[in-house]
Amino acid sequence: MSDIRRRRLPRPVREQLIIDAAIGVFAKRGYHASSVDEIAELAGISKPMVYLYLDSKEGLFLACLRRETERLVTAFRAAAGPAPSPELRLRAGLLAFFTFVTERPDSWVVLHRQASELSPAIAAELAQSRQAVLTEVSGVVRTCSAEGAGPACAEDEADFVAYTLVGAADSLTDWMVLHPDEPPEGITVRLMNMVWVGMRNVLDGEVWTTPAGEG
Repeated sequence: MSDIRRRRLPRPVREQLIIDAAIGVFAKRGYHASSVDEIAELAGISKPMVYLYLDSKEGLFLACLRRETERLVTAFRAAAGPAPSPELRLRAGLLAFFTFVTERPDSWVVLHRQASELSPAIAAELAQSRQAVLTEVSGVVRTCSAEGAGPACAEDEADFVAYTLVGAADSLTDWMVLHPDEPPEGITVRLMNMVWVGMRNVLDGEVWTTPAGEG
């Protein structure tokens, strides 16, 4: 019997160990092929105890989603909050996001590649997770007008920009798989080059219009 199984641990500590084990198994095997037996063995706990702590395999997956979403949002907020300007807040938040994906690849597999294909309860939790990230990004966009980086930013415009940024960042995580040597800092700078200048100009009132004579 392993030391971790023999030790009496507080329930919150034990739950975190179960979630740690579950994320690794779910990322490696996928939700449907993962077994609670394997997760229990890795966590150093019996299978019935997994069900006692987290109710079901679905409940365990939901716990993984909630914890890793909280970690991602917390990392974004901690990085973006102290930065002295909206531009640097956005850069810091994006860097925190790409660092999270690089340092926690199993967590990102669970959040990004698996959850949307599962049960309605898991899909609903994923939607909440995504909204939490969008709320943080929208807040950074709104500071552009609040701190004089542009005119007042309408609610729907800030949300549109946030969806664009989050969608771009999500898509780039697939690109990262093909370019594993690209550091988070490099990816952040490249995305800032693509989005910041245009975003700044729009917030300053410059907009694109269809050329005369075109459809």
